[in-house]
Amino acid sequence: MKNIKYIILLLLTYNMTSAQIAIGKESVSNTSVSLEFGSANRGMVLPWVTSIAAVSSVREGSLAYDLTDHKVKLKIAAGWKDMSGDPTGTTVDPLTNIDGVLIQDAATENTGAKVAIGEPTSSTGILVLEDTNKAMVLPQVASPHLNIINPAPGMMVYDTTSNQLAFFNGKMWSFWKPSN
Repeated sequence: MKNIKYIILLLLTYNMTSAQIAIGKESVSNTSVSLEFGSANRGMVLPWVTSIAAVSSVREGSLAYDLTDHKVKLKIAAGWKDMSGDPTGTTVDPLTNIDGVLIQDAATENTGAKVAIGEPTSSTGILVLEDTNKAMVLPQVASPHLNIINPAPGMMVYDTTSNQLAFFNGKMWSFWKPSN
């Protein structure tokens, strides 16, 4: 939990000085990038929500890991699209004590918490990329199902071997490529 608070503080500090952030590397690859990750065999863990049905006022393009059915979901105009493809996902109890370390403090969520990169607007979310002319570059991993040793439920990466988005639901990886 302390690491998460440190990362959020770091993002807030960078947000005040720059609309471009690199994590795990020295700088972003070009001026069209607002957030970019390094090349280690690591992914981005999406926010866990108790029930996607309870998430309101969310914009299209939002992603979350739904604890009710253990699936990664994408907000589209028609509702929430299942990105996992497999119903057998699982999660650990976020309050579980593992090797003497509490994964998450038992605390009430601050629903107004937000980190914005770019000029802040009223958009809701945990991490909101506000720029209208920049994109996020996802963590890139070759064959994540082979190279990420201990993935977390809700993890997302771009698989550079298959050129697909990869989502981990707690038990298995699902790969998604938009149809042409």
